[in-house]
Parts: sequence; structure tokens; C-alpha cells
Amino acid sequence: MTTQPTTQLESDEHKALRSAVAALGKRYGREYLTRTVAEGKPPTELWSEAGKLGYLGVNLPEAYGGGGGGITELSIVLEELGAAGSPLLMLVVSPAICGTVISRFGTEEQRRTWLPGLADGTRLMAFGITEPDAGSNSHRITTTARRDPASGDWLLTGRKVFISGVDMADAVLIVGRTEDARTGRLKPCLFIVPTDAEGFQKRPIDMELKAAEKQFELVLDDVRLPADALVGDEDAGLLQLFAGLNPERIMTAAFAIGMGRYALAKAVEYARDRSVWKTPIGAHQAIAHPLAQAHIDLELARLMMQKAAHLYDAGDDIGAGEAANMAKYAAAEACVKAVDQAVHTLGGNGLTREFGLASLITAARVARIAPVSREMILNYVSHQTLGLPKSY
Repeated sequence: MTTQPTTQLESDEHKALRSAVAALGKRYGREYLTRTVAEGKPPTELWSEAGKLGYLGVNLPEAYGGGGGGITELSIVLEELGAAGSPLLMLVVSPAICGTVISRFGTEEQRRTWLPGLADGTRLMAFGITEPDAGSNSHRITTTARRDPASGDWLLTGRKVFISGVDMADAVLIVGRTEDARTGRLKPCLFIVPTDAEGFQKRPIDMELKAAEKQFELVLDDVRLPADALVGDEDAGLLQLFAGLNPERIMTAAFAIGMGRYALAKAVEYARDRSVWKTPIGAHQAIAHPLAQAHIDLELARLMMQKAAHLYDAGDDIGAGEAANMAKYAAAEACVKAVDQAVHTLGGNGLTREFGLASLITAARVARIAPVSREMILNYVSHQTLGLPKSY
């Protein structure tokens, strides 16, 4: 298969993981995901089997039922499932963001309560940061948590939007803000909020994009949480928050690369078999060169993703932040171009249900938008890497 990744840089263990996950993804494939979307159901069967095989928790500590690996291994899982046409969006959220934050900063009780279930797929956690007036600017988050002086409980109030998979989740890791007793300023904090908590409301958002994982708006109306719902140190919110956001960007890159590989493989197969004149259309440079360029772009994006994952797993949060943003940017651009070229290669067939590429046109653009737009990544690189002044 010409669109398989170059694996010389990977260990034998990583090659074996990639091969095993690819086999699992092939057994389900694009048809499975398309069917679940049509039925309005989440991809429960694939999620459950991936959990039983140890793929969902490959990045979580062995002491809590995980595989003892890192984001490097988890990104392989998501990429290969995507390349088979059946990516699991909640891999970005449940084990990558929530599992990472809890394993790094949670109490022993929080780790024992959540990590084994997140690892084997029997429990799932969503992540809530985006608000109606706080998208790219997280400093505008208005969801607030205040202490009940009588009981010590937290009372959480606010709204969140575009929160994935809440209907599948047992809890949501909510980014809120508490008041600093010394300065009076609001500072970010993370709370585990059960989805059945009193005052917790969810409303599905009617999306044009049809996916197995639905998007929700959340309303938190004085949701009462015990004191131990707080994850980590109340005074270290930003550090803990970005410990989850860097894996999110790396995993979004894996999602995009997998999708791009799937589309490219379809186009290569079609270009090899389809003959209009005397030779297959793939023999013509007008068809072959754009597909070759798409393959190159996806390979380059993977290298940056691997660098970002390596830095993160090595504990270099600052270096990983830069690389994760670059990887997400490169992968999103490569994915959009690969999907567009694949559809163009198939012509009218690229827009039919039979070939299953048209729906990827919308899906690919999500990687450009979420979890951070390409413009905000360019802002980050221009300010943090190049040292240029801010315009805002």
C-alpha cells in the first residue's frame, strides 16, 4: 500500500502496535462508522473492543490498568483507526486529555476511581473548556466555582459549547475559574463533574457535520460538587490545563493524518484502476503529482507529530507546546489538501455515497478549526517562537 507510513524511525513495539490497530480498524472500516452515524448511535462496539485490547489506555500508567506508554503510542492508535476509516474522536478527549490530567495531577483516589475505566473503555470522560464568549481566548472563561463556606463543597455555574460526546460520558472535566483570595482575580481550575449531577444540563447542537460523536451545549446551574472534585492544585490551573491541551493538539494531528491517509488510499486505488483512454488515469502527471504531494505533506506532518509526542512524553512541556501546535497545523493542512485532491481525482464519483469521500470534505475542515484555529497557531508561533510583538 503506497500510503502506508514510513516506519524505519519506529521501534519494533510501535510497528507491532500500528499493525495490530490497523487490523482492528480494517475489521470495522468506514462502513461501520457510516452505519452508526445513520443510526444516530455512538461507535460503542469499536470503542469497547479497542478498550479490551488495551488500545484506549495505552498511554495511561500500568498501575491503574493502562499500557504504561505515552501520547506517542496513543497517537498511533488514533492514526491507524483513522486510516482504516473508523477514527474514534473520543480518544482525543477521554484518555488523552482527561486521562493525562488525572494521571499527572489527580489525587490517588481520583486515579483509582477513573483511570482503570478510562483505560479499558468501561468509563468515558468528556472535556469542557469552550464557552459562547470564550473560544480562542480562554482568559474570558466565565464558568466560576465558589466555595460553600458551610460545607466546603464547590458550586459551579456557567455554560459550555461544542463539548463532544457528553451523551456517552460518565463525567465531564470542566475548566472553571475560582477567585484568588490574594488578588481577587479569577484563575483556571479543573473539576470532575458527573453528568448526572443536579443542575447539570446538556443540549445537543444541531450540526451540519454528521459524526458518530455528538456536540453539546452545557448549562451548569449551581452544580454542587464535593471538595475532592477539584483536580490538582487550585493554584496551578494553567500548568494543569496545558498538560491536557498539548496532548489534544497532538491527537488532533493524528486524527487528521489518519483521515488524510484514508482519503489518499482511496484516490490512489481509483487512479490505478480507472482508465479513460489507454492507460490508468494515475499514469498522468496531472493526477499523479498532486497525490504524491499529498503523501509528502502527510509524511512531513507525521514527523512533526512524532516530535511533539516525543517531547511531551519526555516531560518537556514547553518544547511540546510549540511542536504540538505546529503538528496540528501541518496535519490539518495536509488532511484538507489530501481529501480535496482525493475527491477531485474521483471526479463525480468523489461525491457519491458509494466511495464515501464527500463527507470527509466537511470533516477535514474541523481539524483546521478545532481545538485551536490555524490563525491562533500562527499567532503562537510568531509570538512565542519568532519573538514578534502581539497585535492584541
